[in-house]
Amino acid sequence: MGRAGRGGQSLVRVAVVVRAGAVPLWWLGLAAAGIGLLIPGLTGRRIGVYAGAALFVVSAAAVVLVRRRKYTAWAERASRAGRFDVLQDRAVTLRNWRRAHVWWLVGAFAAAVGSSFAVPVVAGAVLAGAGVGLWLKAAWLGRLERRDDALLWVRTDWAGSGRPAGKRVKGYRTTGTGAGDAVPGGGRRHHP
Repeated sequence: MGRAGRGGQSLVRVAVVVRAGAVPLWWLGLAAAGIGLLIPGLTGRRIGVYAGAALFVVSAAAVVLVRRRKYTAWAERASRAGRFDVLQDRAVTLRNWRRAHVWWLVGAFAAAVGSSFAVPVVAGAVLAGAGVGLWLKAAWLGRLERRDDALLWVRTDWAGSGRPAGKRVKGYRTTGTGAGDAVPGGGRRHHP
């Protein structure tokens, strides 16, 4: 999976992997929180909404900050991608992440809705906050990439199903900002 032809490696964009979970977590979190508003719960809706708003911010901040030093360290020590390295398309990365995490997402959504019978809204707000945190982390990586004028990549076999700063990662590779089909930060590249 990580190897490509002629000694090259299959590489995946770090920011795209980070960003992959942002949209599903955001929408599932919003849906779970919306359903939670319809359930009075044990604590009542008002407490749930206030607690949910606070935990939304905490969740987003925690996701943004986790492993930030690791990303920075790997970015500073990144080596240039090889001539025969193969760059994975953005759409493939998103599809692979979502397939690998579909049951986790379904379980998290079900748990968030179920928890609303105790405390409405809270768990949905946490999920939505995690989605926002992933988007903000990808945007932060985009600023690093623009600053260094280089996109960050990691071997697909090291990143696995979505851990671009996990224990298996031994380093990042870089390319110019025009490589691949995603802009700095992992967003889709729009061609004129």
